[in-house]
Amino acid sequence: MHYCSKRFIKFLIVGGINTLFGYSIFVMLILLNFRYEMAVLISTTCGVLFNFKTTGTFVFKNKNNKLIFKFILVYIIIYLLQLFLLKQLLAYKINLFVAEALILFPLALVSYTLNKIFVFPKYKQIKM
Repeated sequence: MHYCSKRFIKFLIVGGINTLFGYSIFVMLILLNFRYEMAVLISTTCGVLFNFKTTGTFVFKNKNNKLIFKFILVYIIIYLLQLFLLKQLLAYKINLFVAEALILFPLALVSYTLNKIFVFPKYKQIKM
């Protein structure tokens, strides 16, 4: 798969904004003594709603709100993968905040691929 396309770069930029949003919620919840599983669930849920519009509109040029269900399914997969990876890293006594930061980019690759294939497959590359 070719990850150096303009679309992927846009995905990373939009994803960076989305990640700051979701990670901020995650950190806030951890500091409020939420268990990490609940913090991931809440931050992911808030992030999905925020991400759907930014990713669909700016990255894939698609404003079809009916795709939200496929988008949610992708993020359920991301959520489960995120929990699995966090559990593995925490078993090695890696700090929770560091562990979450370490898995951000690999999860972004998985998210991009799943969105490209399953949610927005009819995207047409627009010349910039």
